[in-house]
Amino acid sequence: MAKLMQDVERFLSVESLDSRLKPSNERKKQFTEDAKREESSKTSGKPVILTQPSRWKTWEFRFYYLAFAIVVPLMFKAVMKASSESNINYRKYAGMLSKGWIFGRKVDNSDSQYRFFRDNLPLLAGLMLLHTILKRVVLHVTKLPKLTFDFGFGLLFLYAAHGVNAVRIILHLLAMYSIGHIFKNNRKLATFLSWTYGIGALFINDRFRNYPFANFLGCLSFLDTGYKGIIPRWDVFFNFTLLRMLSYNMDFLERWNALSTPQSAASDNETLHSRPNWSASSDASTELGQSVILDERARLVAPHPIQDYRFTNYIAYITYTPLFIAGPIITFNDYIYQSLNTLPSINKRQIISYALRLVICVLSMEFVLHYAYVVAISKRKAWTGDTPFQISMIGLFNLNIIWLKLLIPWRLFRLWALLDEIDTPENMIRCVDNNYSALAFWRAWHRSYNKWVVRYIYIPLGGSNNRILTSLAVFSFVAIWHDIQLKLLLWGWLVVIFLLPEMFATQFFNRYRSKKWYRHLCAIGGVINIWMMMIANLFGFCLGPDGTKQFLNDMFGTSEGIVFAIGASGALFIAVQVMFEQREHEKRQGINLKC
Repeated sequence: MAKLMQDVERFLSVESLDSRLKPSNERKKQFTEDAKREESSKTSGKPVILTQPSRWKTWEFRFYYLAFAIVVPLMFKAVMKASSESNINYRKYAGMLSKGWIFGRKVDNSDSQYRFFRDNLPLLAGLMLLHTILKRVVLHVTKLPKLTFDFGFGLLFLYAAHGVNAVRIILHLLAMYSIGHIFKNNRKLATFLSWTYGIGALFINDRFRNYPFANFLGCLSFLDTGYKGIIPRWDVFFNFTLLRMLSYNMDFLERWNALSTPQSAASDNETLHSRPNWSASSDASTELGQSVILDERARLVAPHPIQDYRFTNYIAYITYTPLFIAGPIITFNDYIYQSLNTLPSINKRQIISYALRLVICVLSMEFVLHYAYVVAISKRKAWTGDTPFQISMIGLFNLNIIWLKLLIPWRLFRLWALLDEIDTPENMIRCVDNNYSALAFWRAWHRSYNKWVVRYIYIPLGGSNNRILTSLAVFSFVAIWHDIQLKLLLWGWLVVIFLLPEMFATQFFNRYRSKKWYRHLCAIGGVINIWMMMIANLFGFCLGPDGTKQFLNDMFGTSEGIVFAIGASGALFIAVQVMFEQREHEKRQGINLKC
């Protein structure tokens, strides 16, 4: 029984999602040394703030378990009651429901983004198997390099996905590539022009995505009536293409600048036109047999020979089929490195475990869509007469559906890449409900995008040395990248405003970490953070201004709402305490995700 529980815990652990999260030998050694220091501090009288003793079996947490056993079923009951046929609002959204397959229930398949994925899941699964098998057979028979296959198959897939609109994407690719290479000797100018064109491309696509080819040249009129591909809305998925375009230019300019610097050129002479021997160091690489495997941080700046930045590799990277539609995002340098070196994380056990977790997520989503019609309710604003508790659950389950509808495609595409021996960052390492910090939330949500933003925007603009302005720049880009709407831009600025209290409070109260009341004070701060994050995301992605306004009016303008707000805050306080302990448990295993 104990072994079974250990296997289940290992299966559900964060490190089973992504090998990057596994503690290194150095990290484990450090935690062992820290434990010894903690023991010695007890006799010396000098406090050392490290991991805390486990609280899982304390009476405090036994009370929390009881609260969970009562509150969680009530949450499901509230949203199911709001979604039931007996609810007076049911007729407003009933027409948006479809025939389901779970116990005769209807399914809420009204979210267009997830409906596209759900309806095409068999096609995507078939394409994943076809691509994986075909690539292995072709590489085995012809001995082609992986990058050459990716280049050819990527162009074919680009046409299959977007048809004649692939011409528009290729024009963008050529423009960005030209900017990087024409102005490569002036890195600042090339960087400025790359970002200007990249952001400008989003506005161009928003306004001219269907601009007739015939208006450019009459002889191109046949393209206007040609095959539009499996995904006619090419501009929606172009946003991910843009990230790869910018990654290539930034990595190329960084490498070219390094090789152009006299002192760097001498040391990099071997890697200018030849494959480097990756230098090993205890914190940047792992020895595997006779070869050296770089870790993720080292792969970001791996000293590739300059010919690796050629046009065919650029196209292979941009159109890499498993990740083309929606990511996860991997940098150009990392993609090139992994195309030439197989990481030890690519193994059957890891891939099978990851695939099983994907299946569980798909089934969870199906259950929610069959029993909680919150998407349809939100689209029809069908919450008249619902209690504040029910409205809050409509919003909360909406956020969970948003999380799942992003997580499931990302995990499918990452599984596809793993089968193809490319290990990308896991995008979702925390459940959306397992967050109490706005700063940490954005580290765990769309994690590969967060890593991309940190590398190409946050750090170049000054990082933590100028946190407020860099955060404004980051979230402004994030908002525009998602969609060119004033509502989302306001959402991005609202998120930054909500980050400020946490930044200041963390800095001020950090001096009291050794106090017994510190954990409970942090939990109160976590509750406030959760309310602010929920309100910001409900406004931006779920209820909109009308629904959010009614929710706040009902919660603070009625006696029933005030009682709910107090009770909900108490439940959130308990949830935050459990989140704290889960992270302490991870630290005791040598894992510190900082989220």
